[in-house]
Amino acid sequence: MRWWLYRLAAAAAFLAAALALRSPAPLRFASGGRFKVALFADLHYGENAWTDWGPAQDAASDHVMATVLDADKPDFVVYLGDLVTANNVPIPNATLYWDRAISHSRRRGVPWSTVFGNHDDMPFEWPPEWFSPAGIPPVHCLSAAAMQTSGCSFRGTPRIELMKTELNRDGADGLSRSSVGPQELWPGVSNYVLQVLSHEKQQDPALLMYFLDSGGGSYPEVISSAQVRWFGNQSQSLNPDGRIPELIFWHIPSTAYVKVAPKSKTEICKPCVGSLNEEDVAPQEAEWGMMDALAKRSSVKAIFVGHNHGLDWCCPYEKLWLCFARHTGHGGYGDWPRGARIVEIAEKPFSVHSWIRMENGSTHSHITLS
Repeated sequence: MRWWLYRLAAAAAFLAAALALRSPAPLRFASGGRFKVALFADLHYGENAWTDWGPAQDAASDHVMATVLDADKPDFVVYLGDLVTANNVPIPNATLYWDRAISHSRRRGVPWSTVFGNHDDMPFEWPPEWFSPAGIPPVHCLSAAAMQTSGCSFRGTPRIELMKTELNRDGADGLSRSSVGPQELWPGVSNYVLQVLSHEKQQDPALLMYFLDSGGGSYPEVISSAQVRWFGNQSQSLNPDGRIPELIFWHIPSTAYVKVAPKSKTEICKPCVGSLNEEDVAPQEAEWGMMDALAKRSSVKAIFVGHNHGLDWCCPYEKLWLCFARHTGHGGYGDWPRGARIVEIAEKPFSVHSWIRMENGSTHSHITLS
């Protein structure tokens, strides 16, 4: 009988160890009380793969992220939507490009999270020039078998498939902190919250980071009223007294960004801070209460978005800040120099300091979001 109990205990210990290995270590402020986040927005991998230009753009995007990661050495990375230009990807599965986008964080052992943009799950858009006398150029499919059956696939890759592929590869080792959100928020997928623990009180969260799917691509560009209710429930459960500071991340700016935006192509003046103001804000299609919910919470300090490649400013709104990241990828429209927004949070006293790190290594637009 004793041998049976011994084997059972050994099996239980092995299972516990295996589960522990699969459970990611919690995000935590460093010993100095700081937590640094790099925002990579609008990478747009996979464009025009049948030309020399497309692969060269992807290689340039690789260089931007490598420069930022090696210069700032962030504790965490947020991929802020439009990792791929799925409407320009003629292969059966855009996860190949998605995986390339996040590979730079993986190689350096830096944990990350992803949110969806409007291009990530778009169906393929046939280039008009393919119907010219030159015809369709050679297109590289995923496999020879795909070519022999129905040719390349132009269906696009659904959000849920992109996210599950990422989690199947990187979720177990704890590097990917992304999540398939609640089913009731469908068709939105990237809706979840992450806690960053205190460096002093080991089990107490000192920061909450909310990630929301702002739509686009396969459905309208909007944050739904269901997402507003979900945020209310989560924030009330995790932070009922508003004691814990909160940061918010999604891809497409809300209509509130339009209200505070400097006039396009003019100088950015205080209280706004930034260097790029080359276009009008392209907001979500409707506002269903999310900005009201956020503005009412004094614990919400800032919202970070991408989408507009020609904007990189932060402007105050009510008691919080509305910030754009910086166009990181060399895919997508615009020929402005690429870079990334860095966000450094200090635990005590709490503060949020941010700046832009450029692909040439320089920094600018330093601002304290308080």
